[in-house]
Amino acid sequence: MRASMLLETEPAAAARQAGEILAKEPGSEAAGLLLSAACRRLGSSASAVGAIESLALAHPRSAIMQLELGCTYAACGRMEEAIVALERAVALDSGLAEAWRELSAQRLARGETALADNAYTRYRRQALNPPDLADAYAAFDQNRLEAAESLVHRRLREGTNEVAAFTLLSALALRRGDDLAEEAALNQVLLRAPCDGSAREQLVRLLIRQGRAAEALPLLERLLAAEPDHGDFLMLKVGAMQIAELHDEGLAIITRFLSDHPDDADFWLLAGNQQRYLGHPSEAIDCYRRAIELRPGFGMAYWALSNLETFRPSAAHLENMQRQLKLLPPASSDITGLEFAIGRALEDRTEFAAAFEHYTRGNGRARASFNYDPRATTAFVQRFKATFTGDFFSARADWGHAGSDPIFIVGLPRSGSTLIEQILASHSGVEGTRELVYIPTMARQLAGAAETAARYPENLALLGKSDVEALAARYLASARTHRRLGRARFIDKMHGNFVSIGLLRLMFPRAAIIDSRRHPMASGFACYKQLFNPGMNFAYDLGELGLYYRDYADLMDHVDTVLPGRVYRVHYERLVADTGNEVRRILDYCQLEFEPECLRFYENRRVAQTISSEQVRRPIYFEGLDQWRHFEPWLGPLRATLGDLVESYPRFK
Repeated sequence: MRASMLLETEPAAAARQAGEILAKEPGSEAAGLLLSAACRRLGSSASAVGAIESLALAHPRSAIMQLELGCTYAACGRMEEAIVALERAVALDSGLAEAWRELSAQRLARGETALADNAYTRYRRQALNPPDLADAYAAFDQNRLEAAESLVHRRLREGTNEVAAFTLLSALALRRGDDLAEEAALNQVLLRAPCDGSAREQLVRLLIRQGRAAEALPLLERLLAAEPDHGDFLMLKVGAMQIAELHDEGLAIITRFLSDHPDDADFWLLAGNQQRYLGHPSEAIDCYRRAIELRPGFGMAYWALSNLETFRPSAAHLENMQRQLKLLPPASSDITGLEFAIGRALEDRTEFAAAFEHYTRGNGRARASFNYDPRATTAFVQRFKATFTGDFFSARADWGHAGSDPIFIVGLPRSGSTLIEQILASHSGVEGTRELVYIPTMARQLAGAAETAARYPENLALLGKSDVEALAARYLASARTHRRLGRARFIDKMHGNFVSIGLLRLMFPRAAIIDSRRHPMASGFACYKQLFNPGMNFAYDLGELGLYYRDYADLMDHVDTVLPGRVYRVHYERLVADTGNEVRRILDYCQLEFEPECLRFYENRRVAQTISSEQVRRPIYFEGLDQWRHFEPWLGPLRATLGDLVESYPRFK
């Protein structure tokens, strides 16, 4: 015991005392382990090899002894013998976390990356959280995020398990929605633990969220090399391939997986989504139904099915959804999807009051699942207006990229942006891409770089002409991977880019910017009845929806004032009512010759990876323009927040 107490502070004394004990009791397992540990700290493991080998022979069933033997061999550079001893240790005790970690390190040193990653995964499953981070974990569990982060940084300064600390910081950043901090923390984890598959998977998910498929795919290949049949990894790979426009390859992965795992409901849902994007609604319906057969309460499968324009739920289908809703436990994540799906089915049956009740419950559950402060957008808009003045742009009139390659479509979701994109993408000189994430990513990075200087967007005033040109070149380089047809112009339909119009104007003074706008009540309700992918945090509360629309309109009014005529506004109602003339006006604004194919946009077979992927394969229709009026009695909070924007919205016949 006295020798053990010396190990951390005086390893030489600990080694000397352990040697004295072994001289008196050659078979002492504890003394042998202590000697080996002390010698490794002193960098003289070779002197302990004989003793630890003898003890390992004397205790052939001791996993701890094999672990120490393996660590001693490793310290002496005897890699092959180290691996044999460590494999023997985990065979004797598969729950010995440190043996798995050391085995991972040795496998990695020998270049056996997949085996090293597998061993580290086993280590992560067995390892306990460091006791000195217990208070930080407790604060995280209680959602006291600032307290948890402060505790982690304190422990890092004091000296703790850095891998565990940065892993917790990445979880904190994920919960806050801070992509920059999350990525930085995950990179720190992988720097210290390159075989950490959990950190690599989390980083892949972040990269896919940001549309950075080219960076995500190599990481996925490494994950799959260690676990080739891992369903979650394969799903992520399909998602990355969708972003990279490799749709057929993604469908091939799904098909292969389902041939081996025909009862995997999640993959049937993924297969349905892929078929939908490819324009195969009948096949999509079959896939969603199969997912429901396998998992009768599968909320997202019901929602995906109800979200298809070609699907009309029967009375039996509706009754089944209502029955499944009653069977689910209150905490089930499937409830949200079912609430929205039942709401859509009841709306189709003109049972509007009942439909709205389900929409309300679904939105309530969705809204409770994340933190969101709507006032942050309002504050940002005021800072945007203070930063981007007419003088600001006049002083930088000749900055940025001279070309007009990108056509930016901005606005709110469900406001006709996909229709405008499809019309333009039917022109021989324009390529449709997707909702590209590169502008939001730049904005986040500029915001993250402003910790000690002005905040974003104020810090754009600190950029020089060459800085702006470099940003524009970087954007074009990133977008190039999506320009597979090589056309002169391309579309970026990330609707939220309206908050970055100042940056867009700096980078691309000649680029077309189209504001896709819809009646505020119609736009608000269309969002409210939609269960979006993560990110649309403003869409699940009527009052917050109204405030977000007001902020959007306020920002765009300011842009019209300081950059008159720079943005072309397409009102969805006018596009529907006067399609031919409005299409010509859009083309004129974009400096494109009229082509009749733009009026036959529904014949374009390109893949549109949005909620409206089916609608744009049909001729323009009028049915959805005033759908919100059926729900007007219950939309009071939306109307109240919108205020005068409702009555001042233009009317089109």
